Amino acid sequence: MKAAVVVFPGSNCDRDLAVAFERAGAEVSMVWHKETELPAGIDIVGVPGGFSYGDYLRCGAIAANSPICKAVVKHAEAGGFALGVCNGFQILTETGLLPGALRRNAGLKYICRTIGLQVETSESAFTAGYSKGDVIDIPIAHHDGNYFADEDVLARLKGDDRIAFTYTDNPNGSVADIAGVLSANKRVLGMMPHPERAADSGHGGTDGTAMFSALMQQVVSA
Repeated sequence: MKAAVVVFPGSNCDRDLAVAFERAGAEVSMVWHKETELPAGIDIVGVPGGFSYGDYLRCGAIAANSPICKAVVKHAEAGGFALGVCNGFQILTETGLLPGALRRNAGLKYICRTIGLQVETSESAFTAGYSKGDVIDIPIAHHDGNYFADEDVLARLKGDDRIAFTYTDNPNGSVADIAGVLSANKRVLGMMPHPERAADSGHGGTDGTAMFSALMQQVVSA
């Protein structure tokens, strides 16, 4: 598997995401936000957490209009895989690749702790390493993780089995406890929790490892 991790001014989880991909067996390229094309042969693009462009305007809004994001959108629209984590999730919603929006946490405070996630579907390359109903422990670190979508969008997400994860104890006010959603073809995932921070026993947990291992198998065989 060949992965590209996009780097914006303010990214702070790009190396963590790259290491998680590498440990799963992927060949990883780091791609600067001013590039206009992804490297040839990329299977999956990782859009990392952080504070792209200082989170000015809406979180992810400036990054979504960067040169490289045009290439990310093109990659995804052609059927390529993409994973957006935290700020990366915000960016993917701003590009229109994923529905909904991320708003300020309901408590108006930054939250940084490990929380429980329930796996809502195993029918995607990202969640194939889990079983539906599994509860995994994954860290969160965000101020604007309150996922919102209107009733029509929620109905489509539920009806098409596109809710990937929900919070077992909602920390931020997200509608329907949603922590991560999939695109219509299930090849793009956006999630606020950080699986790359739960992929090394030295960091306190490994519940995110199954995501990257499954991606390696699913994406290569896709």
